[in-house]
Amino acid sequence: MILLASAVRNFVHSNLPLAPLPTRWKCLAQGRQYGFTLSSCFLLLVLLSFASCETTVSTNFPDESLARMPVTLSPGDVIKVSFPGTTELSESQTIQADGKINLPFVGEVAAGGRTIGDLQSTLEALYKPQLQNATVVVTLERSVTPVVIGGAVKKPGKYAFDRPTTVLQAIMEAGGADQFGTLGKVSVVRVVGGQQRTQVLDLRPILQGKPTKPLYVHAGDIIMVGESAF
Repeated sequence: MILLASAVRNFVHSNLPLAPLPTRWKCLAQGRQYGFTLSSCFLLLVLLSFASCETTVSTNFPDESLARMPVTLSPGDVIKVSFPGTTELSESQTIQADGKINLPFVGEVAAGGRTIGDLQSTLEALYKPQLQNATVVVTLERSVTPVVIGGAVKKPGKYAFDRPTTVLQAIMEAGGADQFGTLGKVSVVRVVGGQQRTQVLDLRPILQGKPTKPLYVHAGDIIMVGESAF
C-alpha cells in the first residue's frame, strides 16, 4: 500500500501529461478484459491438465498361449453335425441370432454360448432314444467373432470377424482413430473368468515399426479408442 501511494505521488508530481478521463477509463476496461482473458486461459489449461490425468486402471489379460480355453460357439458360427452311424443326417448348420440350431428329429437346440464338447454331449443324449447309433460329432467349420468398437473412431459400431484379428486391425476396420482420437490410449474390455476386465494398450509403437506382441480380439470384446488430451 505504501509503495502504491508513493507511485501515485510521483506520477502526480511528474511533468507527464495526464490522459483524458474517457481514455483512462478505456485503458482500465481493456486492462480488466485482458486480465480476464488470461485468467480464463489459465483456468482452461488447469482443467485440461486435470482431465489428462484421469487414467483407466489396466489389467493384463492372461497370456493367450497359456490360457487356451475351449471354443465357445456364437451366433453366426457354422458347425457341422455328423452322424457316423446315420450319415444321411449329417449336415452343416449356421447358429441363428437366437443361438439355436434346428436338427431333424429333435428340433431346436441351443448352441450359442456352449462349447463344442458340451453341445456334442447334449446332442448324443437327445438322439439316444431316436437312433441305434447315437454317436454325434460336432466340428466348427467357420467362426465369427463379434466385437464392439467405439470411442474416438470414424465408424463406431458392432463388427464380426471370421478370422483371427488383432486389436489394431479391428480399429482399422472401424476407420481408424478420428481427429480427436489417439492410438496411445486404447481400452479393451473383456470377460475373463466371469468378470469384466480392462486392458489399456498403447498401439503407437506398432505404427512406428517397433516389434510388438499382438493382442487378438475375442468374442464379446469392447474396444474403446480414447481421445487425445490436446
